[in-house]
Amino acid sequence: MNRSSRFSSQHHRFVASVLLAAGLLVVHLPSSHAGWIDEDTPEEARTTTPGKIVPNLPPPKHRRGDDDDDDKKKHRRRRKPTQSPTDWPTYEPSPIPTSSPTSVTPEPTHPERVYDLVFSDEFNAPHRTFEDGKDPRWTALEKNDYTNSAQHYYSQKNAYTDTEGNLVIKTEAADTEVVGFNDVNGKKEKVTKHFKSAMLQSWNKFCFTGGVMEAEMALPGKHNIGGLWPAFWLLGNLARHTYVGSSEHIWPWSSSTCTEKSRTAQLISACDRVEHYGLHKGVGRGAPEIDVFEVQPGNTKAGKGEFREMPVGQPFLSSSYQVAPGRVPRPGAGWWPAPGQWYSNLTGGMNTSLNIAFYGSYNHFLDDTDPASQDYWSDAISYNRQLNESHFGKFHRYRVEWDLPDKNGNKENNYTETFGYLRWFLDDEFILEIKGEGLKAAGTGGEISTEPMYMLLNTAISSEWGFPKCPAACPCSTFNCHGGFQETCGFAGGFCNTLNPGAEYKINWVRVYQDKNDPKQKVGCSTTERPTKTFIEAHEEKYMQAGDEHPLKPIRKGGGTCSLTPPTDEIHPKFCGGSSHGVCSLKKNKAPSCECHEKWTGPHCMNPEGYDDIIWEPRETWGDLGFWGPSFGQGMGIGLIVCALIGTLLAAPVVLKMGRRRMEGYRSVEYEPEV
Repeated sequence: MNRSSRFSSQHHRFVASVLLAAGLLVVHLPSSHAGWIDEDTPEEARTTTPGKIVPNLPPPKHRRGDDDDDDKKKHRRRRKPTQSPTDWPTYEPSPIPTSSPTSVTPEPTHPERVYDLVFSDEFNAPHRTFEDGKDPRWTALEKNDYTNSAQHYYSQKNAYTDTEGNLVIKTEAADTEVVGFNDVNGKKEKVTKHFKSAMLQSWNKFCFTGGVMEAEMALPGKHNIGGLWPAFWLLGNLARHTYVGSSEHIWPWSSSTCTEKSRTAQLISACDRVEHYGLHKGVGRGAPEIDVFEVQPGNTKAGKGEFREMPVGQPFLSSSYQVAPGRVPRPGAGWWPAPGQWYSNLTGGMNTSLNIAFYGSYNHFLDDTDPASQDYWSDAISYNRQLNESHFGKFHRYRVEWDLPDKNGNKENNYTETFGYLRWFLDDEFILEIKGEGLKAAGTGGEISTEPMYMLLNTAISSEWGFPKCPAACPCSTFNCHGGFQETCGFAGGFCNTLNPGAEYKINWVRVYQDKNDPKQKVGCSTTERPTKTFIEAHEEKYMQAGDEHPLKPIRKGGGTCSLTPPTDEIHPKFCGGSSHGVCSLKKNKAPSCECHEKWTGPHCMNPEGYDDIIWEPRETWGDLGFWGPSFGQGMGIGLIVCALIGTLLAAPVVLKMGRRRMEGYRSVEYEPEV
């Protein structure tokens, strides 16, 4: 073999080995958005298609025919001859079909849209908890709630997973004494809350822009006893719920139009012409709200009491889009809107009704110096859907579909501007559609949300939601199941019994899907188009409580105290989640502590890891190098490794080692073991 042949052969083997190594890596690359997908999600649940819209049309009027029996026992179909088509168009449609087909060309059909799974939590590991610093997906609040006349305190211990594969949010009649700053009235105070519940948020952890969110849930309490307020909803990442300071002039704005009202009432408006905190000039920002549901149990039926003008009564769920700026003039609560007074392009499903009891809120803040220009209305565009006894304690599926506005359109619609939509479903039955065209026509500048939004799950107790009208001789100032008459007379009959030993809101799973062919749909709390990271970091005090160093603690990977026992498969914190999650190890001069396996995190290795595959906002270290494109997280990091491998084999060991570290998710942090 001559020298050139040997060189060619060696070269081919070199290229083959590089491609083989690259191919092996590609085979083991995680699927798109694998960083948030629970491995327990069934394969058949990893894609979904759009729900079917079935509007609530009035039944057709029956026109009695001449040959109907007088006693109406039998209705015969009249047979009439089929007419031939006319030579010229007619002013009225023919009453019967023609004998030959029409020449109208049917509209072209498009392939059904497919959404791929980008997030899931199946809650299959028992004894999982969600304290700050434990879980990559969720944070359970440990905080008093001052909003909406709240009667409860949110406790981290009231959110956990049971042994049946459910997340449980428990609401109970239990006292909590709170000393803290009331950020509504601006004063430090000492109060006793007589109820405990829980709220889980994915704020600044998992957010998404556009797509489908669905969950299977069993509602707490009794269908005919009012007082509980379970909810499943989305909120823009620029506002953190219950942290009132973060919401002022932010909630629920969704407008990128410069107006006199937005200039003074919207904190980040399209009138801004200077870029601050990484925000884009000329782009209005806010935190709109999408309520998959807010549920109100009770025994006031349709046509009675406050529902006397509505075909839907208690129990009901309210599906809504809350948006600012609001319409002025606007309908009065309890009145049906006059023509042109409310939004167009709303379609309700069966057993639904426009929610005329609540059209939105008037927003005024104590620190404002010019209420006339700074106050603003926000609108609640909502429909109520009738529920029944089966929805309480039994599992049903709740779903929202969110399509984004697009000023430029796409090839399929001939690059025509579209305005997005929101659609709600219960067990695949259509509830409501809000089209962005209706917001556009309202002329307020409001639009379907383009903000990265995070998920919330909670049960509240509020005297403003589902409580009966205050009876005579009852002060209705304090509500306490363990108190005397004056503290219990304001409850619905039997309410306190529903909390003994506790009302459980159960969530079997939560899943989020996106259309991979739609580049507008993204995962991440801070995206290129709608950044939030720098703004939040610059205003951290608005997103945390006194005494917090930062709004969120870093996720602990291991370090929790454990029991030195033989390996076991039992999933329990004292066993570091069992042999599949972690091990209990003994280090010199330290108590036994957990070390987590790959894919598991938290002090006791009870929580599945999670991360964004793409980090949309550039990091400072990349900026120092002059590169301002999107940086890449764990999932995309391996793709870069493949490119490096193809470039040179010499660098492969180093790059592979770095990629391995990136794929391990949250890095370990040295902590003292828990007691």
